[in-house]
Amino acid sequence: MSALRQVRGWLSTKRRFQFCLTLVMVTGLTAACGALLMLPNSVLPKLRAVVPGGDNALIASDPQVSGLHRLMDSYGKVIAEPVTTGAGKVGVVLGHPARGSDMDVLAGELSAATQAVSALWGSDWSQAPVVVVASSPAEFAALTNATGDVPAEVAAATVADPFHPGARITGQRVVFGPEAGRRLGADGLRSVLRHELTHVATRAVTVDGSPQWMLEGFAEYTAHRGMRQPITEVAPTLTARAGAGDLPADLPADAAFEPASGQAAAVYEQAWSACAFIADQFGEPQLVSLYRQLATGPKDHAAVESVVRDTLGSPFPDFLARWQSWITTRTAAGA
Repeated sequence: MSALRQVRGWLSTKRRFQFCLTLVMVTGLTAACGALLMLPNSVLPKLRAVVPGGDNALIASDPQVSGLHRLMDSYGKVIAEPVTTGAGKVGVVLGHPARGSDMDVLAGELSAATQAVSALWGSDWSQAPVVVVASSPAEFAALTNATGDVPAEVAAATVADPFHPGARITGQRVVFGPEAGRRLGADGLRSVLRHELTHVATRAVTVDGSPQWMLEGFAEYTAHRGMRQPITEVAPTLTARAGAGDLPADLPADAAFEPASGQAAAVYEQAWSACAFIADQFGEPQLVSLYRQLATGPKDHAAVESVVRDTLGSPFPDFLARWQSWITTRTAAGA
């Protein structure tokens, strides 16, 4: 007991107790901070910014972000993942906590996807994409300005404010549906993101009503470009039909791209193959040039034939024959 009294007496002198307590606390906090610094990133929680009601210089470089926040706020708490996309630009992925895993995949791909689109198309677009993940069909419809029910087959859509050709485009965003992640998986989300960002990049030169095979085929080509996927994976329906000798007799008609047609999956593959064939046989610059020529508005078949001939230097019947031969060779090789 005498030793205990001596310790008490020593601590009570000249505030020694407060000094010792402070020393213990500082040592403990220092050790805890050191332990956190040594933890791998996978152990630490991912930090997300809650989008404020006002402007935020980091994530709101696009003025629509604050308005999207107000719209989305009625569907639940809004979180954001800002992403540096290169060239000093910052894009953002917006969504709700329940769709956090889909947001993580899209945020992780956003920079690479932006740069991939620019590598093919060029840098004459914003390169600061706004990507949104909806929490419900109702929110998806609200974010895409849909007036009716959106078909369940639509995994994502790209929208923009109304504009006149040549004017600056505003309000561009890619919106993913609530079931997109579950239906597509991580790889599918990445491909669809690149597809939709192609529509964002090309919108300024694209007039509504232009041939769908060119618009959608070009976006599909960009989505799979450089991914080293076999044709059996990119175009399984086309591969199966080619194996049975059923080759496309012509470029797909616009009506076939509608979900209600029941042919959408097959014609998207055909459109991709047409653009992949052009890039392979004539070069990617010619593919981009052909897009710019065909995206200028509605065209009948004769006009498409004329543009293909003038841009690629190939009569349309020869173009079709070479495309069919390319499909046969590639699907047989599975490359």
